[in-house]
Amino acid sequence: MADKEQSTETLTAASQPNNPLSRKLNKLLDTRLDNDKDMLEALKSLSTFFTGNNLRSRRSLRSDIERKSLAINEEFVQSFAEVNKQLESIYKDVHGMSECCQDMTSRLKASKEQTRDLISQTTKLQAESQKLHMKSQVVDAFLAKFQLKPHEVKVLRGTKDGSLHPDFFTALTRVKQIHNDCKVLLRTNHQTAGLEIMESMALHQESAYERLYRWAQNECRMLSGESPDVNNQLCDAMLALKDRPVLFRYTLDEFGTARRTAIVRGFIDALTKGGPGGTPRPIELHSHDPLRYVGDMLAWLHQAIASEREHIQALLKKCPAEEIEKQTVDILGHITEGVCRALKVRVEQVLVSEPGSVELYKLANLLQFYCSTIGEIMKTNSGALLSTLNELHTLGVKMFYNSLHCHASKQMEKVEFPPPDLGATSALNKTLRLLQDILSSHDNSVVPLDTRREHFSQILGCMMDPLIQMCSVSASHLSTVDMATYMVNCIYLIQSTLALYEFTDQRLEMLQAQVEAHIDTLVSEQASFVLNQSGLAYLFGTVQQHQPKQGPLSAIQGMDPATVKTAMTKFDSYLSSPDVYVMPQCALLLSTKLRESVKKRAVGLLCQAYQQMYTAILGPDNKYPNPNALVPRTPDQVVKLLS
Repeated sequence: MADKEQSTETLTAASQPNNPLSRKLNKLLDTRLDNDKDMLEALKSLSTFFTGNNLRSRRSLRSDIERKSLAINEEFVQSFAEVNKQLESIYKDVHGMSECCQDMTSRLKASKEQTRDLISQTTKLQAESQKLHMKSQVVDAFLAKFQLKPHEVKVLRGTKDGSLHPDFFTALTRVKQIHNDCKVLLRTNHQTAGLEIMESMALHQESAYERLYRWAQNECRMLSGESPDVNNQLCDAMLALKDRPVLFRYTLDEFGTARRTAIVRGFIDALTKGGPGGTPRPIELHSHDPLRYVGDMLAWLHQAIASEREHIQALLKKCPAEEIEKQTVDILGHITEGVCRALKVRVEQVLVSEPGSVELYKLANLLQFYCSTIGEIMKTNSGALLSTLNELHTLGVKMFYNSLHCHASKQMEKVEFPPPDLGATSALNKTLRLLQDILSSHDNSVVPLDTRREHFSQILGCMMDPLIQMCSVSASHLSTVDMATYMVNCIYLIQSTLALYEFTDQRLEMLQAQVEAHIDTLVSEQASFVLNQSGLAYLFGTVQQHQPKQGPLSAIQGMDPATVKTAMTKFDSYLSSPDVYVMPQCALLLSTKLRESVKKRAVGLLCQAYQQMYTAILGPDNKYPNPNALVPRTPDQVVKLLS
């Protein structure tokens, strides 16, 4: 009932608009709880302990809230008391740390005051240390650039056995580089250091070059075998010694001496012992064959010189090309000088033993060929070996021409009479065979073309003139016709021999001129022979010598019509068989062409003579009665019958 009364009062009060309670209720009723977060939170908190909605709970709500608030505050006070205790502990610690820091600051200030000089000195020392470190680096770089390492010095000094270390040339190059770099120091303020370093490097260089020179000399001395093995280290040594021309030249001389000994020994062995195992056979075994004997010696030398040139180029392969060529020429001349005496003695023995003109000529050509060939290998026209070969060639040519002169002299001493057939004598045939053999070997020779032409001219000049002279002397006791026939036959044989070879055109022309002269003689004699045999010789001679002032021909003795008629009748018999009236000498001509030429030209002379006689007899001034009966054939008819 009380509750109802209270509710009634409340409603009554609420009904009054100005009642505070009404305002609060209205305010609560107007409030939107969805948007009031504080209210929602409060209600949530209230729901945790406000479990039952009854009168007691509502009456004790305020006290409950206050108790709850008091409990919370008490709990907060307890928690804060613990925090306060911890804060006090932290404060004490911070205060202690602050006092410690104050103490440390004081002590640090005191220490700083005390160590200020030490720090300054330490800073200076650090700066000096950096400078010294930089100087140390500069010194290390300077020493690395201008000083040899202990290993390099040891390599340059070498070992007791005299061998070269593989790094010797690297160290030597390093010394040379340092020596050249010192020139830069001389341009700066370090002239003293530069001079001292240059002097030190110069000593190292001289010591190294001296040692390298002796090592290279020893290596070259050992290259005296048949096939020397030139290693790369020796080639590097020659390149290094190039900077010392005197030592370089001495080393090359040592190499040349070793190879000279080897080639002399090899040449003597080839002459006396032959090759390994007797193959090839010793050259001396062929001494009975001059051409092969000399050819084998020269061929061996040619091969040996080519091999020696390769050895020298292998030794100097790392040097400049022009230096290689220059030194090769000099060393080859020195190497080949040793075989000159042995070669000269043997070849001279062959040449002076008079092996024959053909053999001498072949030997002279062979010597000339090898002289030019070896000269091409040696790249020079001088030198002991080439001088020896030139001397031997000159001797061979001299002996060859001496043999030709001796042969000509012997033939002139015992001139043979021409044989009955007016053909060549045995001396002429022998000489032509000799000439043919010489010219054949000349064509087969390998000497240059201009030299062959010159030799050919000399040979022909040496043999042709004495040969023609011998034929002329041999025919001096013959009649004119026999002499002409014999000379034509001899010259024809000479022409037949020369026509087979080159460079004989000029000589053939000269011989042809002589043949023509002798052919003219034969033609004239053949025409005279026919005129004599036919009885026209006197008539023709009279007609040729007749002068008009002498009167008519018919009045001259021997030119009367009866005599002319008889002679013309006999001439007709010649026209019917002209081959009967041929000189025996014309048939002995060896050349058919020349025989026909003599016959044809003689017929021409006869026709001309008949033409003159025919004209004279028919001439009215000569007063022949019925001249056509005396000379019934016209000149044209005679020409037709004889052609």
